[in-house]
Amino acid sequence: MSAAQPWGFTDDRGTELGAARVPERVVAYVRAGAALLDLGVTPVAVYGSGHDGPAYDPAKAGGLDAAGVPYLGPGRALDEELLRELRPDVIVDVTYDGKSPYALDEAVADRLAVPLAALSVGNELTLPEILDRFRELAGSLGAGAGAGTAAADPTDLAGAEDFLRGVAGRTGLAVLALSGAGPDQVHLARPQAWPELARLAALGVRLLDPGPGPGANWLTADWGRAAELRPDLVLFDNRFHAVPPYETPPGTRLAAWNPETPPSPAAYARFFRELAEALAA
Repeated sequence: MSAAQPWGFTDDRGTELGAARVPERVVAYVRAGAALLDLGVTPVAVYGSGHDGPAYDPAKAGGLDAAGVPYLGPGRALDEELLRELRPDVIVDVTYDGKSPYALDEAVADRLAVPLAALSVGNELTLPEILDRFRELAGSLGAGAGAGTAAADPTDLAGAEDFLRGVAGRTGLAVLALSGAGPDQVHLARPQAWPELARLAALGVRLLDPGPGPGANWLTADWGRAAELRPDLVLFDNRFHAVPPYETPPGTRLAAWNPETPPSPAAYARFFRELAEALAA
């Protein structure tokens, strides 16, 4: 696709975006930017969420830091003048509710007169559908087939899924996904609320549900509740703002989980293979 051609894309809020030419200067939320990099589109800069600090979170950066993509800090505290100086042609964010961008106030994009694309990462789409939407956006931005800094080949993801399916079927281990909030509190993930966890379940991973209580995505409890569920393996949130597990039954295996894994085949292939290896250990 030539940059001289008109560009159009409809995001997952139903917002129709357009430009006189294909955008070349992309600024993105770090999760979206890492996925685009895997898919062959290198952002000129990325920004974080309200959970992020002034530097890259290694769990969320993917290949961005190594590729030299500048990080601008949390989106809600973004320096608008600095963003203006970057001359973005398009801003790419994610949305969890299908209505609003997650990490950047849309008014910022409006004031800069820059189109903002928000792609869904919530549970109204399956993980394969989410990956397809990011591929569509990357393709519209000029990414060539098979381009990318990492193995974006969908057959690699299929191979990782087959590997995980086989291991999960042989071991039958019970898996609990959680995000540590401190020594006295933990957020226990509801598997069907997370597209990647729902995908794990579809691949045969035996995920534990934390049970009834408040919270659509998480049940917030103490660490004793996590131990009561008797997981064989704990998938723990490895983002910078989360804490490692404080209390698990003796012999429980641990594996890292980034609830904001970049939505690219390469990133999820890595995650699925790492989980399979942890289950098989």
